[in-house]
Amino acid sequence: MNLKLVPLAALVIARASAADPASAPDNLPPHELTEFYAPVPPVITAPAGGIPSDAIVVFDGKNLDNWESAKNPGQPAPWRLEDGAVIVEPKTGDIRTKQSFGDIQLHLEFREPVKIVGDSQGRGNSGVFFMGLYELQVLDSYNNPTYVNGQVGSIYKQHVPLVNAARPPGEWQTYDAVFLAPRFDAAGQLLRPAYFTVFHNGVLIQYHVAARGPTAWRGTPPYVAHPAKLPLQLQEHGNPVAFRNIWIREITLPETK
Repeated sequence: MNLKLVPLAALVIARASAADPASAPDNLPPHELTEFYAPVPPVITAPAGGIPSDAIVVFDGKNLDNWESAKNPGQPAPWRLEDGAVIVEPKTGDIRTKQSFGDIQLHLEFREPVKIVGDSQGRGNSGVFFMGLYELQVLDSYNNPTYVNGQVGSIYKQHVPLVNAARPPGEWQTYDAVFLAPRFDAAGQLLRPAYFTVFHNGVLIQYHVAARGPTAWRGTPPYVAHPAKLPLQLQEHGNPVAFRNIWIREITLPETK
């Protein structure tokens, strides 16, 4: 018997059974055993090019009511509004959401300055800090060489993006990301690291990569137990990067046994 043919034969039988239930082998379990009717997934609306009905809109271009200064908590976010976007105001510090989040799907759009100033990390630098700790890098990486674990789409200093999907300065770009928060036990020991999956301009650039710890410019700090939910933070790095259309979906994952 040619063992290499067994998987193919099994595949043929499975396909035949699916196409014609009457042809299924008698030793297979009843079909009802593999059919589940609960729990029923909640129904949401997801219009083409629109915002899912269960999303939390944290910035719609009208105001910064959902944000605050990161270095002066409780104080208004000090960045400026312009034509439906919020623009980094140099030397004012980061801003963060007033609401805290854990596992999320994030959508945001960003635009690098039309006027090119500087190079490498000095050109269009900002960042999206999930939980204020784990950074998805924002940088003008259009014809701008730098260290690859610091270019746009990198999990800063930890994971290089699969490709560089950067658009030219002045064009709006998108990030769509799934972030799974780390888990700690009651004693503060790490049970599971944070994970990122990221699309940049619709292109997959990070797939379920594990953060090695909080983001740092030098070294790799270890995980330290923190609350299950923390604010989303945008970085002020001295460059007038613009952001718009920021919404978040809180994710509830099935419990694992």
